[in-house]
Amino acid sequence: MPLISVNGLGKVYGAEYLFADVTFQINERDRLGLVGPNGAGKSTLLKLLAGCEEPDEGTILIARGTRIGYLSQTLDLQPQRTLREELLAVFDYLRSWEQELQTLAVAIASASERGDTRQREQLLQRYAELQLRFEHAGGYTYEQRVQQVLDGLGFSRELHDMPIAQLSGGQQRRAALARLLLQEPDVLLLDEPTNHLDLEALEWLEDYLQEWKGALVVVEHDRYFLDKIVARILELAFGRVEEYPGNYSKYLQLRAERFERRLQEYEEQQEFIQRTEEFIRRYKAGQRSRQARGREKLLSRLERLNRPQQLQELRFELKPSVESGRVVLSTHGLVVGYRQPGHEPRPLVHMPDLEIIRGERIGLLGPNGAGKTSLLRTLIGQLPPLRGRVVLGHNVRVGYYSQTHEGLDPTRTVLDEIRDAAALSEESARALLARFLFEGDDVFKTLGSLSGGERSRVVLAKLTLQGPNFLVLDEPTNHLDLPSRQFLEEVLATFSGTLLFVSHDRYFIDRLASKVWVIVEGTLRAYEGNYSDYRLHLQRERGRLLAGEGQEENAGTASRSRQAARPETMLTEVGIDHAGGGRHPGRERRSRRVGQPRPRSLAEVEQAIEQREQRARTLEEALNEAAGRGDVAELQRLTSDYEATRAELEQLLAEWEQLAASQEQTEAPR
Repeated sequence: MPLISVNGLGKVYGAEYLFADVTFQINERDRLGLVGPNGAGKSTLLKLLAGCEEPDEGTILIARGTRIGYLSQTLDLQPQRTLREELLAVFDYLRSWEQELQTLAVAIASASERGDTRQREQLLQRYAELQLRFEHAGGYTYEQRVQQVLDGLGFSRELHDMPIAQLSGGQQRRAALARLLLQEPDVLLLDEPTNHLDLEALEWLEDYLQEWKGALVVVEHDRYFLDKIVARILELAFGRVEEYPGNYSKYLQLRAERFERRLQEYEEQQEFIQRTEEFIRRYKAGQRSRQARGREKLLSRLERLNRPQQLQELRFELKPSVESGRVVLSTHGLVVGYRQPGHEPRPLVHMPDLEIIRGERIGLLGPNGAGKTSLLRTLIGQLPPLRGRVVLGHNVRVGYYSQTHEGLDPTRTVLDEIRDAAALSEESARALLARFLFEGDDVFKTLGSLSGGERSRVVLAKLTLQGPNFLVLDEPTNHLDLPSRQFLEEVLATFSGTLLFVSHDRYFIDRLASKVWVIVEGTLRAYEGNYSDYRLHLQRERGRLLAGEGQEENAGTASRSRQAARPETMLTEVGIDHAGGGRHPGRERRSRRVGQPRPRSLAEVEQAIEQREQRARTLEEALNEAAGRGDVAELQRLTSDYEATRAELEQLLAEWEQLAASQEQTEAPR
């Protein structure tokens, strides 16, 4: 039975349908990606599924007991709570049970002291029932789960006790996402969940959702995310929904095939109609009039196919008006940051001395708040450096795309903004704007009334008029729908100048970057290759680091063992057989481990995991027994041991995942 059934759904705005006759189902563990052009109604459809709006036509049937969680573009948080309090509030029922267990433990002890056997038995029964429910609901791990989500979504420890009202808009959106994940609804509706996430948090979210046990419907413009998470695509376009199996890449392939098939069917039908109409015209009044009337009747009953529609696409190119010198930009002792009156300078990024060579394509990466935008603005001269200098090369013409669209006057019309950027006639400006999907009266809209995607298109249109040979782009794909992102990739892939850009779109980075700059703890590091090459480099570095940590741990353990052991035990450890004076094979292997420390193997970690799991089961049994005896002190001690064991188990599982990934990378064919 489906969790949600949508039948003949329609929504009207004004006198026009936003969409009509939308029908689909959401089943258990479904992974649905909802895609389509901006303005097609994707967010509205999510609101209808969440019950935030009512449909004008059709029905939405929700299975009894189904819990729906919705991440919308507007947030519903308690501003007076701290971040941690807001997330812990998800588990208020567990915390009340926890308090009740403590109260029951005290009451059990009091009844035992009074010798009230009957009340003691009643309290013990209630304690045992509640303790079992508390454990099954995750009562011993909910604080750890809160911490895991906070860390995964990139919240630093100093933000945990900050009131929600003092967080930035992006941080509040991440807080709403964190709260929703902790609620674990049966159906998760996510509207642009990767907004305001840096790459590390984005990858954590992908891993988290891959393990999600409920159903998922997501509106998302990150193609890498869609490819990794979803297994079915719903395309909302031209007022209707069409389904495609597979992830986003598979959808593109199937959609192209479906369009070609439908176009061929349409064209074949049009040829048939033309031939039939010609036959009717020629023979309707002649000897073959009976046949002509038969064909006319057949034609009147024919169900006419509509020509398949294609999504509107951007149509423009970026061409440098002049070629720059070989060295486009160089830095010398550069430190990027801010000076505030009355405060010490605040450095954000320390740069090594670098050169950007003509034709290079550099992707700039780093966590939120690392200083990526500040670095771009310093390189193009909008922000003075704290120390050092930046030198632009010969004939360099910079074209800058700001993620905040600064420089656009909200009171001006789209047409005036473009005509002011270059001496264009109204006719020429309209022709240019049509390539950026501004047609008819759209050109008279004020910039302040435009959506984020529309403003992005205005900025791109202005860039084409400037003819830059050095493009500096700060999150150029933000607000663009998926087809527009792909077209921008195509344009930049053929751009003959130099490119420096910030983006969280990993397909975009992989397609364009020949080099990656990464800000790590206030220092910029340069790597050859694209994003995938950089990730591979990180995996190798982590593998080497893990190996080094394992060697240090084993060496320290062996050293402590030797110091504590008696002489004869030490002889045994290095492999000497006391009875025969020879070497025992097993002990010789131990000798090599002491002499040549190495990290733990997968098998050793698996054995440790099994031991901790057995320890956890033993503690669970002991907790039940202690509850039965009413031993409060023992309950408290065992609970502490149980939580410590679960924490150790989580660490071992993380170590196992890292070792498994490293082994998989090593065994992969080259």
